[in-house]
Amino acid sequence: MKALSKLKKLLKNHNLDAYVIPKNDEFFGEYAFPNRLKTISNFSGSAGFAVITYSINYLFVDGRYLIQSKIESGRDFKIIEIPYTYPKDIINNNLFKRIGYDPKLFTATTLERYFGYKYNLIPLNENLVDKIFLEKETKENLFFKLDKKFVGESISSKINRLSRVIKKYRSDSIFVSAPENVAWLLNIRGRDNPNSPIPNARLILDENKRIYFFTNLKKIKNIKKKINYKKIKFYDFDRFYDVLSKLNSSLFTIDKSTCSIFNQGLIKSRFRINNHEDPIYNFKSIKNKIEIKNMKDAHIIDGAALTKFLYWIKQEKNFGFDELFLEKKLEKFRKKNKQYIYPSFNTIAGSGPNSAIIHYRSSQKTNRKIKKKDIFLCDSGGQYKYGTTDVTRTVCFSKPTQRVKNIFTRVLKGHIAVAINDLNKFNKGYLIDKKARSALNKINLDYGHGTGHGVGFFLNVHEGPQSISKFNSVELKEGMIVSNEPGYYEEGKFGIRIENLIYVEKNKNRLQFKNLTMAPIDKDLINEKLLNPSEKEYLLKYNLEVYGKISKFLNKKEKNWLLNLI
Repeated sequence: MKALSKLKKLLKNHNLDAYVIPKNDEFFGEYAFPNRLKTISNFSGSAGFAVITYSINYLFVDGRYLIQSKIESGRDFKIIEIPYTYPKDIINNNLFKRIGYDPKLFTATTLERYFGYKYNLIPLNENLVDKIFLEKETKENLFFKLDKKFVGESISSKINRLSRVIKKYRSDSIFVSAPENVAWLLNIRGRDNPNSPIPNARLILDENKRIYFFTNLKKIKNIKKKINYKKIKFYDFDRFYDVLSKLNSSLFTIDKSTCSIFNQGLIKSRFRINNHEDPIYNFKSIKNKIEIKNMKDAHIIDGAALTKFLYWIKQEKNFGFDELFLEKKLEKFRKKNKQYIYPSFNTIAGSGPNSAIIHYRSSQKTNRKIKKKDIFLCDSGGQYKYGTTDVTRTVCFSKPTQRVKNIFTRVLKGHIAVAINDLNKFNKGYLIDKKARSALNKINLDYGHGTGHGVGFFLNVHEGPQSISKFNSVELKEGMIVSNEPGYYEEGKFGIRIENLIYVEKNKNRLQFKNLTMAPIDKDLINEKLLNPSEKEYLLKYNLEVYGKISKFLNKKEKNWLLNLI
């Protein structure tokens, strides 16, 4: 790659042994603009980083992207799986004495995780990838305000909650560095992300509940007066240090996981720092009753669109389509509802061997026409007014092999085990994750991703701190939303995943999961002999609930098809 050879010349000019390139931009979201990692490596996944040296190029990705990264980047990069291996585990610090990085793109937490404390990491004043190619933003998308009737809580109430926590920390101010947390606190949204309504902004809240808001000022000219909070001042990003210089604070709270090393340095030059996780992560993880109601409404209309698509795709006469066509076809069904805005992430529409690529995205290069014996995996979602959806369904078009049916059924058993889990006994992600894998593990199979991620309310489709995974110990509480998506993937052959979004509900002082997603599961892939009575009962009740919620949106043929699945 030309970009790689140019970068290595820049390493020499800066007297560096290596250079680190993350996927994220300076806002640390899932979407990056510009996407420097793709520029250098051709890797298009949503998470990962590269370490470029003179002799070897390393690309570090998690289990979701192992197959994809080999296809996209394997020619020029050595692929390493995280979190099992990091640079500190394989790169000799005696040979690589000067490793360069852009301090605006890394947090202290990230660099500690990657390199530990034994490397000489050199912050640079310029980004070396930008010297090769810098993609410029062409639009200045305006932010917009959400009414309290949609979000269920006023700005003042949220600020009061945050202020109380800051006092507990004995801090004078807090720097809210994550844009999605700014969005939650001020009940605003934006268009700085193609799949999430994120407004690129940061803010400082001081002990007197004054807010200093930093963004591209052109993006907020329409909502300045709509933000119903008197103690707020607006600044361009480049005024950050000027504002810091005039604050009277002594102890400043930052979140080391989202505050860049660059901004941390500016704050540290003026104040003592108090490191804490931003409390807003916990606040926004627990949805109020209005947010849950809006999420339910979004999932009903989304479920109807997906069901119409599933009915259509299962009809013999419609056979012969390709993956890209199906992506567009599914979105056409969603677009028929006026509440739909855009996809909540890039649709994964993989058939046959492509379905085994966990976070596959079809392109003109990889697009394939679906064959009758193929397994088709479709993972998609939408942003609606007002709610965020994410759902995966796996379907077949002819009689599947017994082995495929058996594996699909074991994935389903794991899915059901999560849905009916007793949250009063098992209320942490790592405990529930074990249940999701149990049926597959019994025949020595597994999957290389977490079982579930947290989901935002009309925000990021992936958010923390809660998740269902091997390493997550966050307690699941009433109002939290997670995905439930066990799967299985056989490289070069097929992939299976069944995903619903679920939320935690309290009923008579007992916590339980309730389904948000309302779309049928393909019964042609189920070996009912492997299901026990409680699993069969769950499936019956779920499909009945789906029919009850979405049937009014279906035509007669679609209704009959759905009834036959019950």
